[in-house]
Amino acid sequence: MSLSEGELLELRRMAAGEDGSRPEDQVLGRPITGWDPHDLEVHPAGTGPGGPQPGTRAGRPLPGYVPREHDQVLAHAVEDAARGRTRMVVLVGTSSTGKTRACWEAIQPLANAGWRLWHPFDPTRAQAALADLHRVQPRTVVWLNEAQHYLGDPACGEEIAAAVHALLTTPGRGPLLILGTLWPEYADRYTALPAPSAPDPHSRVRELLAARTVPVPDTFDQQALRAAADLAAGGDVLLADALTRARTDGRLAQDLAGVPELLRRYQQPSTPAAKALLEAAMDARRLGVGLHLPQEFLIDAATDYLTDHDLAELPEDWAEAAFADLARPVHGKQAPLRPARRPARRPPSGPTQPDTRSSGPGAVFRLADYLEQHGRVTRRRLCPPASYWHAAHTHLTHPDDLYKLAAEAHARHRLQWAHHLRHQAAVAGSPIALADLARMREKAGDREGAELLARQAADVGDPSALADLARMREKAGDREGAELLARQAASAGDPSVLADLAWQRHEAGAIESAETLYRRAADAGYTSAFTHLARMREEVGDREGAEHLARQAADAGDTFALADLVRMREGA
Repeated sequence: MSLSEGELLELRRMAAGEDGSRPEDQVLGRPITGWDPHDLEVHPAGTGPGGPQPGTRAGRPLPGYVPREHDQVLAHAVEDAARGRTRMVVLVGTSSTGKTRACWEAIQPLANAGWRLWHPFDPTRAQAALADLHRVQPRTVVWLNEAQHYLGDPACGEEIAAAVHALLTTPGRGPLLILGTLWPEYADRYTALPAPSAPDPHSRVRELLAARTVPVPDTFDQQALRAAADLAAGGDVLLADALTRARTDGRLAQDLAGVPELLRRYQQPSTPAAKALLEAAMDARRLGVGLHLPQEFLIDAATDYLTDHDLAELPEDWAEAAFADLARPVHGKQAPLRPARRPARRPPSGPTQPDTRSSGPGAVFRLADYLEQHGRVTRRRLCPPASYWHAAHTHLTHPDDLYKLAAEAHARHRLQWAHHLRHQAAVAGSPIALADLARMREKAGDREGAELLARQAADVGDPSALADLARMREKAGDREGAELLARQAASAGDPSVLADLAWQRHEAGAIESAETLYRRAADAGYTSAFTHLARMREEVGDREGAEHLARQAADAGDTFALADLVRMREGA
């Protein structure tokens, strides 16, 4: 039996239910008025005088809010939603610039109108979204804060983008309001066009984000600073305090989130061990490890970030003391490295189970967002030391983490670690790692081993493995088997495999078979196949048929076909 990830998650939740109700009978989310903004990842801004404030978690009031240009775009989207139109807005800005707070302030009119808010989060953000987006009810705010964890998920980001697109375009689903936030580097990655003939891993995400992103500036302009000063003069002590430091550079939101003190805690640590843990965490996040970093991984990774003198001076309880220090919030706001609840991550679906020596429960920690971004910039040219790679190999078990680190190790010429991490990723069920190993086996002349690994990769969801298998079968003379695999790849969303097989047949002189495969590729949505068919028709002197096919390709957006049409007409 083969079930999609979403179906498996649905069954899991049904099995875990205690009240006997079916998941499809449960309304997603809860009224906006029932949410605390900090539970939606609005950065805390310290404690004000006079104790807890109403409407927020005890001791963590929100400062007064100063609208800026992006707030106008959000307000228009909220007005449209209130009038019955479904809208989506994604705020793009660097860490701690006020993106999430802006979304929270924008939806308050919908709160008063009785709207609900759904924040997909458990067992992971991506899995929750994929499982339940189809069940979102009208008059719901879909909260995709830090949208890279949804749209950038390597296993299902494209499926999530397609599901969100369905919410936006399917009649009768709304009104809905879909709000997200992204850092600029993620927005750039998802919206960049791929190079010619390169894979396009974010095509659906790129389409979804088109005309739906809004920039958030790093700083407050003079008009916004004057508005903040007016609120401070009216008694807002949090803004008044922040303005004493941020009035000159305008980085008011960052100051409210505790950024200057976070940087000081990193740059002037209480102990060398604390800084070593932070740098190990920074390197883990910038090289692709997930949000929740295992404590044992950080402890083992940190050793080579310390000098010999520092190591000799370490007390026995150094790790416990350093973690306790880093978990201490700055001015009651963010902590540099805080304990986090371990997420219920999806178990690997690979052919074998991962090594269990590091897969048991244990404490996990999350690096402060601003320090993560700071590390991406200041440490981008640095290679982690040997203890980092050893700790990753020993303690990390999630296939995505292991595969990303294998790629990063290879890029830094840590080839032995790349080899070990790639193998471990394959054992943990990474389809991309399995496909990579299959290509290596093929290159080494082990065709049987290569096919076995490629089939395992295809079984756990890598469409590129079907392309490799089709090519291997074609090379082995099994044309029927190659065509079957190419059709499976097309059904999985990659019709280019049919076109690649057609090109191989054409080069081998099997013209009729090549035409058949090109037509199947075109029928499956691969528009460039029309261009290849047109050129084949032209080769045999069928100018009329060639022009007809080239026109079909041009109508479908293939610019090469336009050039072919011009050439055909000029030669007529």
